[in-house]
Amino acid sequence: MTAPGISFPRQQARTIRYTLGVPHAFAIAPDGSRVAFLRAPSGTDRNICLWVADTKPGSPQERLVADPRGILAGSAEEVTPEERARRERTRQAADGVVNFATDEAVTIAAFALSGRLFVADLTPAGPESDAAVRVLATPVPVLDPRPDPTGTHIAYVAHGALRVVASNGSSDRALAAPEAGNVTYGLAEFVAAEEMDRTRGFWWSPDGQQLLVARVDTSPVSRWYIADPANPDRPPAEVAYPAAGTANADVSLILAGLDGSVTPVSWDSAAMPYLIAAHWSRGGPPVLRVCSRDQRTMRVLAVSADGTTELVCEDTDPHWVNVVPGTPAWTPGGKLVRVIPRDGAYRLMVGDEPVTPVTLNVREVLDAGGDDVLVAATAENPAEQHVYTAGPAGTARVTSEPGVHRAAREGGLVITSSQSLAWFGTRVRARRGGAEAGEIRSLAEAPVLAPEVTFLTAGPHEVRCALLLPRGHKPGSARLPVLCDPYGGPATQRVLSSRMAYLTSQWFADQGFAVLIADGRGTPGRGPGWDRLIHYDEATPNVEDQVAALHAAAAAHPDLDLSRVGIRGWSHGGFLAALAVLRRPDAFHAAVAGAPVTDQRLYDTFYTERYLGHPDEHPEAYEHNSLIADAPKLERPLMLIHGLADDNVVVAHTLRLSSALLAAGRPHTVLPLTGVTHMPRQEEVAENLLLLQVDFLKKALGAGG
Repeated sequence: MTAPGISFPRQQARTIRYTLGVPHAFAIAPDGSRVAFLRAPSGTDRNICLWVADTKPGSPQERLVADPRGILAGSAEEVTPEERARRERTRQAADGVVNFATDEAVTIAAFALSGRLFVADLTPAGPESDAAVRVLATPVPVLDPRPDPTGTHIAYVAHGALRVVASNGSSDRALAAPEAGNVTYGLAEFVAAEEMDRTRGFWWSPDGQQLLVARVDTSPVSRWYIADPANPDRPPAEVAYPAAGTANADVSLILAGLDGSVTPVSWDSAAMPYLIAAHWSRGGPPVLRVCSRDQRTMRVLAVSADGTTELVCEDTDPHWVNVVPGTPAWTPGGKLVRVIPRDGAYRLMVGDEPVTPVTLNVREVLDAGGDDVLVAATAENPAEQHVYTAGPAGTARVTSEPGVHRAAREGGLVITSSQSLAWFGTRVRARRGGAEAGEIRSLAEAPVLAPEVTFLTAGPHEVRCALLLPRGHKPGSARLPVLCDPYGGPATQRVLSSRMAYLTSQWFADQGFAVLIADGRGTPGRGPGWDRLIHYDEATPNVEDQVAALHAAAAAHPDLDLSRVGIRGWSHGGFLAALAVLRRPDAFHAAVAGAPVTDQRLYDTFYTERYLGHPDEHPEAYEHNSLIADAPKLERPLMLIHGLADDNVVVAHTLRLSSALLAAGRPHTVLPLTGVTHMPRQEEVAENLLLLQVDFLKKALGAGG
């Protein structure tokens, strides 16, 4: 439903960008008979609940399993600092049951709430209630509880120790405890959670008798201190932040048995210090993917019972080897699944054979537990992402509607999550045997505006672009100032076949702008050759591609006024916005830069060194891709926005650029956000940020509306 009379900025803020009420995080029973998932009870309720859909013929019958308000007897959730840090890494802004894990049969689910460990029965009889949810008496605060495959025990982390408790609440004990204050067992280190898509630090054996456990020692990592200037009585938060060129955490592994045994796992960690991923299934022994510091070599290692490791395969690349979610993995038949660049595409390998065609770029392995492998991939149109099955018998597309799709699969049941230009929001459908088997309802609010998007390509690199004009604009009726709205970096794609991707851009357009979004070189979806066009130099292609997009859009739409061009962005987009007005003031006449990376030496090792190399070896790349030295060049209006509590792109990035601008006598605007991290979560802040940006840009560019 759509809330009547509400403004778009307010609605987007209170719905957390229309994510509340959307079903997500699916766990499917082995026989496909039920699906556990998370969903807020409405499009404006931040309280995420645990549900089960019984997938009988027809529409799935939904059942509420765990409502945090009922569990906590109406008390507000108390989010511990440790849990808050975990949520920051995954950009989780909601409350309640934001994560859960199940046993293999999907009969129980474990989750943490207010630092305590809860277990929910997923197969109760009778009406909806919280009676099937029980709390286990354990040390607190609890982090990342996960049942073993048999459902007999639950492992979790408390005070840096990896602990195990019986699912009936008995025999709680530590299997691995920290030897020092900077050591943890069972948690992911900062760069793993922020950059590698690895948010966990322990993995159960298929029989539930052992765990593979990460030991993280942050002693070598530099300490940074993030203060809250609005509350000077509070001590600053200490953060172990591995900035480019500095030491990373020391990560190792142990095999911990329920019988109390502890076996160190050994590999050449001096040559391969990064633990990218781990996998343990019935298809083979536990496997690790480890990586060199320069990220040009990745190895898959099999772990033996005595802790020794054996090389399964090694992948190398003169630029970098990509991290692909869902890999490595074993098929049930014992063949290794991974994704590597081959013949100009990211191809799925099953064993030693590529099983996807060169026309597909595989983005993620979704499931490797069947006769074939379920993947998400892009084809000739990178704005679309579809779900495919792939194996020795060939490749088949599962999703049909143009759009952006993901999926989960088990027991012959496939759950697809789909967005499209043809509808609002996310549709979640169940499929069995290729036929529709019902839909899991989204309770999200419908936006109060509908984007009107025109696609085009620009320049010699055929940069994919999306253009949005004010709704109702008639060609020739008015000259429109242009607002570029990019991300522009290798982590995020903006030009997508989804209505949800353009809501904010359409709102800006309706304020009197022609809004242009361009996915330049290095953005995802177009294959390894495209990705590597930014090696050692993101800045030049970033700006060149935005300028090419401007000229292509103006040639196709003469109403665009290239004498009034603004640019806005956040994070990498903030870097690109500031970069544009500093280095191309002839093309860009105002900028809003949110949480910009202005000094590449202040960003983390794994991301920055992948693209720019080690700063000691490539200092020129860091100088060229940083903005501080460009401060004297500023001649256009620039607004810098930054959260003072940001522990990802720390506020020092903005403060150093602002200081350099002040020293050079260059006027600019700085908007500090008290208590805000990398992405604003507070409803009023998120709403007013949009209003302040549009006011700044209207004044700078003379926009109407």
